[in-house]
Amino acid sequence: MSVVQRQQLIDAKRWVVKIGSALLTDEGRRLDQTMIHNLVQQLVVLQARGCEVVLVSSGAVAAGVVRLGFEQRPRHLHDLQAAAAVGQSTLIRAYEDALAPHGITTALVLLSHDDIRARDRYLNARGTLNTLLGMGVLAVVNENDSVVTDEIRFGDNDTLAALVANLIDADALLILTDQDGLFDKNPREYPDAKLVARADTADNRLDSMVSDGGEFGRGGMITKLRAARIGARSGTATVIAHGRQVNIIPRVAEGLELGTFFTTEHRPDSARKQWLASLMHSKGSLTLDDGAVNSLLQQGRSLLPIGMTAVAGDFVRGDLVSCYDTAGKEIFRGLVNYNASEAAKLIKTPSSAIENALGYGGDPEMIHRDNLVRV
Repeated sequence: MSVVQRQQLIDAKRWVVKIGSALLTDEGRRLDQTMIHNLVQQLVVLQARGCEVVLVSSGAVAAGVVRLGFEQRPRHLHDLQAAAAVGQSTLIRAYEDALAPHGITTALVLLSHDDIRARDRYLNARGTLNTLLGMGVLAVVNENDSVVTDEIRFGDNDTLAALVANLIDADALLILTDQDGLFDKNPREYPDAKLVARADTADNRLDSMVSDGGEFGRGGMITKLRAARIGARSGTATVIAHGRQVNIIPRVAEGLELGTFFTTEHRPDSARKQWLASLMHSKGSLTLDDGAVNSLLQQGRSLLPIGMTAVAGDFVRGDLVSCYDTAGKEIFRGLVNYNASEAAKLIKTPSSAIENALGYGGDPEMIHRDNLVRV
């Protein structure tokens, strides 16, 4: 692959760099200060080129696990939250110490799913990060693990990094891990596995190539592929690369053939649809017939009640629900105009008959196309 094929990375001015726990800890025992200083030096080089950078950093829970004397990552929520609280201060202090000699100010930004789910808080987070970038501050973003619950967490920092990329309209997302990139099969199990140098995020064959993560991180290649697809919604180019390669960050920014470069033919979504796509937790589901699926996919229409064949969950008007085809594959998510009990009464109902079915009038659409986003 030539450098020209990675021209989008060469031209990128706004970067999100995500660093995984496996890179930041010394085999899970403690924070690897040498590695942190090494990565910070590379971020400084990127900033010196005139690039704006937001850092999404894992490692807080892993650092807290070590400081609290746990022999392994705890399973109970409150133990994990305690480890996050202890480790977060350790982690940000390590970054501050490494950045101080370069005269770069650091800001800690902790996000939870509520900050993304609520439109006003989403815009506030966007405004804060854009202001910090304008001031030349290096924002270190992490999930607010010390208070978040399993039901409302992002689940991994790969997803969080991709959502931050959407949030600030980043040109490029670099996910640094302990593997060279995406392989055609698990390289830890198959010695003949080959690195995928370039991939289209829409290629369904990629799903069979990924595997789960390890002991100290929550993510794996599954979450990194998902992150690349989320980033594609805002036109963000994504690279997955090995964080221990020499000067990996500036070399990727130079367009060198390193890691896996994810491209997309997808036109960037509107800001509203990027926000919709960032909502991770559905309150229910709708099953659609083939006609409705084709209408949504091919013509970009709204979802009408007549296209529904089943309703599940307990949701109210304005909640996010998932839309499945007859094979059980999730294809869209959207904000509903009716609650679950109303939706059940409207199954296979023409819009002209909504008032007869409910006893009162309402919106002709179950989900308006402006509130509908493809998964």
